[in-house]
Amino acid sequence: MEVKSTCNCKEMSEEEKRKLLDEFIEDYKDKEGSLIQVLHIAQGIYGFLPMELQKYIAEQMNKPVSEVSGVVSFYSYFTTQPRGDYTIRVCLGTACYVRGGKKILDRLKDILGIDVGETTEDNKFTLEVMRCIGACGLAPAITINDVVYKQVNPDKLKDVLNQF
Repeated sequence: MEVKSTCNCKEMSEEEKRKLLDEFIEDYKDKEGSLIQVLHIAQGIYGFLPMELQKYIAEQMNKPVSEVSGVVSFYSYFTTQPRGDYTIRVCLGTACYVRGGKKILDRLKDILGIDVGETTEDNKFTLEVMRCIGACGLAPAITINDVVYKQVNPDKLKDVLNQF
């Protein structure tokens, strides 16, 4: 069974989500080093990892809550807050920064009315920062749900966002 980032989990009931998660936990709980995989799957199903869910995973995997919470807080991929349907990541690596990445970020904050790490009220967009996406020749760059947009112009950001 596979859960992708494009999972239709939002349409699932809480009972269906829990059953799906339980199946994964059962497959992984006795495998050394499987906590990150289970957390990745859980975030794919629920969209985020609130403390209540972290406690449940810890209990089911016979691990201390502190271990689960420590992994969640250490890795930037995991979030304890709901994310929007579209995650916008602005690259602020050296090349992107020098070529206007900060201006892109500031313009997105203005357009969306949120700060880094926040989600719009309609749960459509979440704004994040990346240190480098490995596309320095395309700077400045952003990603929206992992699709790279190259040589982004702050004045054309509204047009890009209107596609969503």
